[in-house]
Amino acid sequence: MIRLARIGARKKPYYRVVVIEKERARNGRSVEVVGTYNPRTTPATIHLKQDRIEHWVSKGARMSETVSKLVSKQAAQPAPAPAA
Repeated sequence: MIRLARIGARKKPYYRVVVIEKERARNGRSVEVVGTYNPRTTPATIHLKQDRIEHWVSKGARMSETVSKLVSKQAAQPAPAPAA
């Protein structure tokens, strides 16, 4: 399953997007970290490894509802221009 794992201090949430077995605890040992999500910035910062997410979905991993929203939100954002 692809879902969020909370890290960061109390009342200062920061999340990793992880591939993890469904039965494991929220912050249990993950198979792979495929991105990060910081809701505290304006706008919220989303960094995802799209190729790795597609790889795991092709292997049968299912995304949580929240992660699927983040993936669609990142796809809607224009890609940043490369620095010259």
